[in-house]
Amino acid sequence: QVQLVESGGGLVQAGGSLRLSCAASGFTFRRYAMGWFRQAPGKEREFVAAIDWTESRTYYEDSVKGRFTISRDNAKNTVFLQMNIVKPEDTAVYYCAADLQFPTVVAGSYDYWGQGTQVTVSS
Repeated sequence: QVQLVESGGGLVQAGGSLRLSCAASGFTFRRYAMGWFRQAPGKEREFVAAIDWTESRTYYEDSVKGRFTISRDNAKNTVFLQMNIVKPEDTAVYYCAADLQFPTVVAGSYDYWGQGTQVTVSS
């Protein structure tokens, strides 16, 4: 049974930091690229960042470049999103997802999804 379980969300002040984690099981993690998406109320789910299966290549949405860092630990089947200098507009539910291709920014391309973790940034 495939599972992606996000954690680490919460309430943070603007300018602060937060680290999201996503633990994967039920599939061969090291063969999949991993992505983070987010969805704010009333908006479509949008791409945030992706990392390839070798842990060496990353890709970011423009608004988070220089602030967010995606990484993964294939030995622990976990992907991370380090969020620094957060802004109120980063408020959303954050989802991790798995895809066989990299980089993929289209949500529909991803094979597996987590349930999401809420991130709220106060001004």
